[in-house]
Amino acid sequence: MKLICIGRNYVNHIKELHNERPDEPVIFLKPDTAILPKKTPFVIPDFSNEIQHEVEILVKINKVGKYIDTKFAHKYYDEIGLGIDFTARDLQNKLKEKGLPWEKAKAFDGSAIIGDFLPKNNFLSMENINFELSKNGQIVQKGNTSHMLWKIDEIISYVSQYFTLKKGDILFTGTPEGVAKVAPNDVLEGFIENKRVLRLHIK
Repeated sequence: MKLICIGRNYVNHIKELHNERPDEPVIFLKPDTAILPKKTPFVIPDFSNEIQHEVEILVKINKVGKYIDTKFAHKYYDEIGLGIDFTARDLQNKLKEKGLPWEKAKAFDGSAIIGDFLPKNNFLSMENINFELSKNGQIVQKGNTSHMLWKIDEIISYVSQYFTLKKGDILFTGTPEGVAKVAPNDVLEGFIENKRVLRLHIK
């Protein structure tokens, strides 16, 4: 399985990091070693002083696909979930300044948190789903899929032009504004339409 991540998919997040708005989806990958095992705390790595949370809607691919037309993309997933793309922001900024790839800042061990998945048919539309992340009981990120620059089906179609999608692959669809540093003893909780699907301790 592979984790395919979309960057800069929410305008206000683009603004908060002072990035340029892209003309097409920004794609990066995480290896399966980035997945933090369930019920395992996230340990802040010693190579960064600025690990930030990025909460995202996840899509689990259910069959093999290549060159998928947008109008057929809905057939390639039946579940959505919530996850966190942990980012070593200080390291990423240094890499970006030098024009180097982001992998060390984005794809390190434990950097991908995957919560519970929910059936797609629980929702009226994939383009109007509320989600949020709380830190120590306070909401710190809040988003709605209607604010995506590229919607889920468009992402699936676009990604499949470059990568064959396989059953079990997971798409991270981008984060809304509100990304911030985590610290030891923080507790993060993620919600889709007020249903908690993720809980994580920081060490």
